[in-house]
Amino acid sequence: MANTASARKRIRQNERRNARNTARVSRMRTFVKKVEAAIASGNKEEATVALRAAQPEMQRASGKGVVHANTVSRKISRLSARIKALVAA
Repeated sequence: MANTASARKRIRQNERRNARNTARVSRMRTFVKKVEAAIASGNKEEATVALRAAQPEMQRASGKGVVHANTVSRKISRLSARIKALVAA
């Protein structure tokens, strides 16, 4: 257990930061799941709207350092490619 006051404070800070970051990742995943559900239903317009709503959340998560920027870029690219393929199907 932490013995110094600064170590105890650091533990408190880490707990708050962990809760905040967990909420950010969870929020991002929820938005991504909405896009994937719209893609699964085959509704291109709904999927496009869902992706437009998800992109800022994903970018915010990478901006806060919760997930890597390349991860967000890859996910957005793959989701948009799947939406684009809906028109051909």
